[in-house]
Amino acid sequence: MSAYCSVELAGTELWLLAEKAVYWPERKTLLIADAHFGKAAAYRKLGQPVPHGTTASNLEVLDRILAAYRCEHLVFLGDFLHAPGSHAAGTLSALAAWRRQVPALAITLIRGNHDRRAGDPPAELGFNVVAEPLEMGPLALQHEPEPHASLHVLAGHVHPVYRLYGKGRQSLRLPCYQLGSRVSLLPAFGAFTGGFNVDAIADQRLYVVGDGGVWRVD
Repeated sequence: MSAYCSVELAGTELWLLAEKAVYWPERKTLLIADAHFGKAAAYRKLGQPVPHGTTASNLEVLDRILAAYRCEHLVFLGDFLHAPGSHAAGTLSALAAWRRQVPALAITLIRGNHDRRAGDPPAELGFNVVAEPLEMGPLALQHEPEPHASLHVLAGHVHPVYRLYGKGRQSLRLPCYQLGSRVSLLPAFGAFTGGFNVDAIADQRLYVVGDGGVWRVD
């Protein structure tokens, strides 16, 4: 079983996973933001020297989560594919092979800004593609972190990271969950996504991810 931190949000229990995803045990649902599959392939198409193997790495992490938790529904909170160049043969072939291994898993994609540019995933992946918000119980699942009229928002888009400071000039940037009173953010799931620095403020809870664990920042 992978490491996680249990939190209560909008009256429901959520598990913040060390793999930068959220498991919702009541709904047997896995929530993932900003996977950006095919980002490296899109950059290579532009002639940029970037790492290989990021799609395989992301899928290995996803398989590990699905093996550890009882998931009936997987929801991507936007930016599943990175760009039009992400429709590279190798990327799509890897995604199709992965999907054939989990045919019974219901998968929903909430379109994000990169999805609108990249286009929807191929029909053979069997995704239900919807516009935001996707309302589920007390939560509004979105890509953009905009408040909802009546529900607590879980969103992506920002790729939040928090900088920890040690003695001297030591510091470390770690992906984080940022839980607010009306809007909460997931870290970017993708391995090649970058991040935006956020600060700890009074009405929010921050949980950093690193070394296979999840810790609250006090």
